[in-house]
Amino acid sequence: MKKKLFLSILSLVFLALGTTVISQNYKIDRVEPPFWYTGMKHQQLQIMIHGDQVGQLEPAFEYPGIEKDSVVRVKSANYLFIYLKINDNANSGAFLISLKKGAETKASYSYKLNSRTLGSATRTGFNNSDAIYLITPDRFSNGDPSNDNMPGMLEQSNRSDKNGRHGGDIRGVINHLDYIDNMGFTALWINPVLENNQPGVSYHGYAMTDFYKTDPRFGTNEDYLELSRLAGKRGIKLIMDQVMNHCGSSHWWMKDLPTADWIHNGARFTSTNHRRSTLNDPYAAPFDRDAFVNGWFVPTMPDMNQENHLLGDYLIQNSIWWIEYTSLSGIRHDTHPYAGKEFMARWTCRIMDEYPSFNIVGEEWSENPAIIAKWQKGKQNPDGYTSCLPSLMDFPIQMSLTRALTEPEAWNTGYIRLYEMLANDFLYQDPYNLVVFPDNHDIDRFYTQMNNDLGLFRLGITYFLTIRGIPQILYGTEILMTNSVRGDHGLIRTDFPGGWPGDLSNGFSGVGLNQEQLETKEFMKKLLNWRKINPVIHTGKLMHYSPSNGLYVYFRYNNTKKVMIALNKGDNPVRIDPLLYPEMLAGVVTGTDVLTGKSGRISEWTIPGKSPVVLECKDR
Repeated sequence: MKKKLFLSILSLVFLALGTTVISQNYKIDRVEPPFWYTGMKHQQLQIMIHGDQVGQLEPAFEYPGIEKDSVVRVKSANYLFIYLKINDNANSGAFLISLKKGAETKASYSYKLNSRTLGSATRTGFNNSDAIYLITPDRFSNGDPSNDNMPGMLEQSNRSDKNGRHGGDIRGVINHLDYIDNMGFTALWINPVLENNQPGVSYHGYAMTDFYKTDPRFGTNEDYLELSRLAGKRGIKLIMDQVMNHCGSSHWWMKDLPTADWIHNGARFTSTNHRRSTLNDPYAAPFDRDAFVNGWFVPTMPDMNQENHLLGDYLIQNSIWWIEYTSLSGIRHDTHPYAGKEFMARWTCRIMDEYPSFNIVGEEWSENPAIIAKWQKGKQNPDGYTSCLPSLMDFPIQMSLTRALTEPEAWNTGYIRLYEMLANDFLYQDPYNLVVFPDNHDIDRFYTQMNNDLGLFRLGITYFLTIRGIPQILYGTEILMTNSVRGDHGLIRTDFPGGWPGDLSNGFSGVGLNQEQLETKEFMKKLLNWRKINPVIHTGKLMHYSPSNGLYVYFRYNNTKKVMIALNKGDNPVRIDPLLYPEMLAGVVTGTDVLTGKSGRISEWTIPGKSPVVLECKDR
C-alpha cells in the first residue's frame, strides 16, 4: 500500500515537473506585422508577438536608429507587445529580437525593415478620373484549380452550392486584366481576399481569420502583390476591401484573446441594432448607441473593441502594411460607422497623414445624405466631429435612381426623386469624390432592379457614368447578369460565365451571349472608354434642369468642352428644345452623340423613347 502511494506521489511530481518544462519551452508562433518599413512619417511601431508564455520574457535588440519605447504585457501570458521608435536615420536591414529571461535568451526572431518604394508617401489614390470594376473573386474566374481545395481549410469547393466556394481566385483576375483594361475600367475593387477559414460561406470574405494572410484558396500574398504590379502596368489602380469592425469567429486569436475586452460584450454574441442614426442623433439614448457600435452582425463575426488601444494600433498598422506591401491606390472600408466615430477618425486620419493623396471610400449604407455627409473629410458637424475620410458610397443616389426609373412620373415621383436628391450635394464637403454605383455585391443586380428592362438599364448606366463622382460597376453588369430571386446573395454573386472550363457561354469573349448582352457590353465599353479620356466628365461642372414629362437633362462642362446628357424615360421620342436650356445651349449649334456617333443640329435632335443621348456640344 505504501509502495503504491509512493509511486502515485512520484508520478504526480514527474507530471508537475513535465508541465513546468513544457511551459518553459518558449516558442514564437506569430510576429505581426511580419516586417515593416523605414522612412514612415509616423515613427512608432507596435510589434505583437504570440507564443507560449512569451509574455514572461523581456525583449532585447540592438540596431542603429531604433529605440524601444515600451513593452506591454496583457492578461494572456502568450502575448508580448513591443513598441519601437524608428528614427529617420534607421536604414533597411534585419535585426534580431531576443526574448530573454534574465541573461538567458529563450527565443528570438529576425525582424526586417524594408525601404519604402520611391514616391510611396505621395501616391495618388483613385479619383473621379477612374471607373471602378468590383469583383467578388470566388465568382469571377478560376485561374488556378489546384487551390480549390486546400489542406487545413474548413470549407472546400462546391460550385453547385450557391453559398459555397466556387474556386475563383486571384490568378483568375490576373488572367483577365486585359479584358478589364479594354472595357475601360481604371481601378479594381476586389472583395476581401484575406483568409476566411470559416466552416461556411467563407467565399464572402468578410470574416477574416488572419489579417496578414491571403486565403490560400485565392492564392498567396505574393499572388496579390503580382496582381497589383500587373494591374499597375496597365494603369489600373488596386483598391483593397478592408474591415475594421469585426473578425471571423475562427480567427486564431479567438482561442486565446490578449485581453478580456478585445472583443465586445465579453466575446459573447449580442446583436447590433443597426441603428446607425444613433451616432448623429442628439436625442439618442446611450443604450441604443452602444448597442449599435458594440453589437455583432452575426455570431460568426465577433465585434472587435477598437477602443482597446493595443487593438486599435494593430488594425491601423495592418492597413498601412497592406498599402506599402501591395502598392494600394485605395481602400474600400466595410461597415464604416459600426467601428465607432472615435476610432474611425483615428484610423482615417492616421492613413491620410501618411498618404495625403490616397483615397478611402467608406460604406455608410443610408438613404439619408445628411448621415453620409457627416463622415466626409472637412465636414463641419454640429457636434464637432471631424473625420479624415475622403470618400463615401453614394447610397442615396443609387436608391433614388432605382425608384426614379421604375415608378410612374408624377409631381413627386419618378425623375424628380433623383433631381431632388442630387440637389442635396450642398451637404457634402466634396460630392465629386463620392462613389456612385448601380449595384454592388450586396444588392440586386441592376438589370434585376430595372425589371429586366433594357431601356431603363441603359438610362441608369449612362447616368452613373456621366454624373459627378467616381463610378463603380459590379462584375457582370456589362453582360446583363441578373438574380432570379430578389435579395439572394448567392445569386447576386453568380459566377461570371466563361470563368470556368466547360462554361456554355463566355462573358469575356462574347461566345454564347445573346444579342442584348453583346450590345450592352459594347454600349458600356464605348461609354467607359470615352469617359476615360474626357476630363470634362471627371472634374467638369454640373448643371441640371428640372425633369419634365419623363425627360431629365443635365450638362457637364468646363472651359474647353460641354456635354449634354438627356435621359428620355418615356416610350415616345422627345425633341430637344434649346429654349428650355438657355444657360447651356446659348450659342450651341450642333452635337455629336457619343453612343451612336450621329451628328446634327441640336434644335432638330430627337431622343428616342427609353433612350439616353450623350451629346458633345459644338458652336457650329
